[in-house]
Amino acid sequence: MKAAVLYGANQPLVIEDVEIDEPGPGEVLVKTSASGVCHSDLHFMEGKWMFPTPAVLGHESAGVVEKVGPGVTNVKSGDRCVIAFVQSCGNCDRCITGRPNLCSNTASLGRMGRIKLKGVPMMQFAGMSSFAEYMLVSSKACVLVPDDVPMEVAALVGCSVMTGVGAVTNTVKLPVGSTVAVVGCGGVGLNIIQGAKLAGASRIIAVDMLENKLAAAREFGATDVVDASSGDAVKSVQALTGGGVDFAFEAIGLMKTAQQCWEMVKRGGTAVVVGMLPLAETLTLPAAGVGFLGEKGIIGSYYGSTRQTYDMPWLMELYRQKRLKIDELITRRYKLEQINEAYEALKNGEVNRSVIVF
Repeated sequence: MKAAVLYGANQPLVIEDVEIDEPGPGEVLVKTSASGVCHSDLHFMEGKWMFPTPAVLGHESAGVVEKVGPGVTNVKSGDRCVIAFVQSCGNCDRCITGRPNLCSNTASLGRMGRIKLKGVPMMQFAGMSSFAEYMLVSSKACVLVPDDVPMEVAALVGCSVMTGVGAVTNTVKLPVGSTVAVVGCGGVGLNIIQGAKLAGASRIIAVDMLENKLAAAREFGATDVVDASSGDAVKSVQALTGGGVDFAFEAIGLMKTAQQCWEMVKRGGTAVVVGMLPLAETLTLPAAGVGFLGEKGIIGSYYGSTRQTYDMPWLMELYRQKRLKIDELITRRYKLEQINEAYEALKNGEVNRSVIVF
């Protein structure tokens, strides 16, 4: 199959011929239909997060089942599926208590050598390596897609939609009437915004430095916008709300913006870190002001606290009911051979979300 290979940090991806195995017990071979161009992959491309190279990245995908391995009963050849990027064993304490995104055994499920580059085994990224024409995945990662949901829409449900909406509905279970700030209005941030709108937030303040991102935020449900390039974003949010919001969501992956979210929330409020903070840095929170004495909290949200077989179907149903904007997220479509161009557009802030269409 053709795949985009990362040979090292800060190097362009290279389209290569990659070998892929037949599906084994509990596995499914999926022909990739669409794969989202997500900022999370960029963290690995830039060396901010580490993964063994050479590697085929990609973790936001949907496709059609080509073959199934022994023991697979939940999907069959020809089924349309969105693929969850968190592998879950189904047996550990996290899985059996309804928190499969925090599976204790996920590292042990990584498949080494099921894809090969010139005969040399590679580790599959996020259990799928979706920047490729085919994916070999766990059957537990497959969620059926209704016939009237486009595959590129389903692909985005696999990451940005689930991550953003889930941070609101699952991680913090946003109370109706809450005030919200969202820092970073890319693909995930826009989904946090529309998740907050669905949950009944009374005020949704979008914070970004780019005019086109703030315009998109309004389209997706923001009641107010703050241009962080022209002043103090924290003071602006505090001024709009008379002291701060109930929940502030960080959707970029920077220590500075995580700290800003902490400062934006009022007494009893919660900062929610959704972005991938750099591994080599430390988050420092000021104790001054209303800090811990004000019962403020900070929490991480990983993959929208997803329970994929439960959450992804209702997200697709909301899309079918036109209550969730997903078509509008897609700014551009690219071929696999254009993947470096797609990532340049992402880095330049030109898109809400791009999709590699196979």
